[in-house]
Amino acid sequence: MPCLNHFQRRQNQTVIDSQSLSTVRKILVYTKICFLGLAHLCFKENAMKQLLILITLIMSTSVQAQDWLDRSLYPFESKHIDLPAGSMHYIDEGSGETILFIHGTPSWSFLYRDFVSTLSQNYRCIAPDHIGFGLSNKPEQFDGTPQSHAQNLVEFIEQLDLRDVTLVVHDFGGPIGLGAGIQEHDRIERVVLMNTWLWETESKPEVQKIDKLLNGAIGKFLYLRMNFSPKVLFKKGIHDKRNLSKKVHKHYIKPFPDKSSRLSLLKIGKALLGSSDWYQKQWEQLEKLESKPWLIVWGTKDEFISTDYLDKWKQRIPTATVTELDCGHFLQEENTSEAIKAIQAFMQQ
Repeated sequence: MPCLNHFQRRQNQTVIDSQSLSTVRKILVYTKICFLGLAHLCFKENAMKQLLILITLIMSTSVQAQDWLDRSLYPFESKHIDLPAGSMHYIDEGSGETILFIHGTPSWSFLYRDFVSTLSQNYRCIAPDHIGFGLSNKPEQFDGTPQSHAQNLVEFIEQLDLRDVTLVVHDFGGPIGLGAGIQEHDRIERVVLMNTWLWETESKPEVQKIDKLLNGAIGKFLYLRMNFSPKVLFKKGIHDKRNLSKKVHKHYIKPFPDKSSRLSLLKIGKALLGSSDWYQKQWEQLEKLESKPWLIVWGTKDEFISTDYLDKWKQRIPTATVTELDCGHFLQEENTSEAIKAIQAFMQQ
């Protein structure tokens, strides 16, 4: 039976974006510097015009306003942390034991909004956006591989000094989160696994077909020009399309407004096969996390990751608590309340 997709939230709530405040402060400082630096040029006819152009450029490149973001759906304070790869956006709500939510593609922390709203009543809930996703920076030069995302996550965990963490992973967030968790295994208390993998992919014919497409002109056109991943593939990950409203779907499309911002989607798509050896290496080191309590929450109608993957997880982690849900890949959107209840019960064990 379909669950309640979303919980009631405070309406018309005003949330001050910490990055916006920081940006405004920077603009004011830059403006002051510009005025001081150009004051001696004021006798020139075009000095003021040059100054105004400079200020406009600073504002246009620094301010990242998200007019499309509905704060009634995502009523959290935005925070940012500087990493070598770029500025990473995250939310940090509540207090108590830490639950760290790791998303895949083409999603971002928005995927876990209901989880954070509910679970933050009793726990500290943190959900970052990978570099290139959501509200984080999207630098073109970042290679966007899962192993690089995992290293970013390691740095994130260390900078925030997170300990006794319940690690929640999904989709590409599986190898990313578990890869980081293996490195930081002393900081991980529990693992919650949702529709993901952690083993070689190059031997799978379906992966080979996807890789061939993404490395060709058609795949590049679909991903970079048509925004195919959030527009089409995300929707395909919902078994019952009634569980995905246009209003919600928009929040997965809008973070990728142009070709440059979509490079992260194409890069991680190519890594499905391209990072195969790295996945297998993580699988071979998983014993560092195996002895910890595991919860597997799995959407059994997933068109991307079949129940064969679930069976492999059950064999590897036979002590895991398993909750199977009658939904697609993005169970966070389809069976929200059931998944949250499973985590609540797991946390109380």
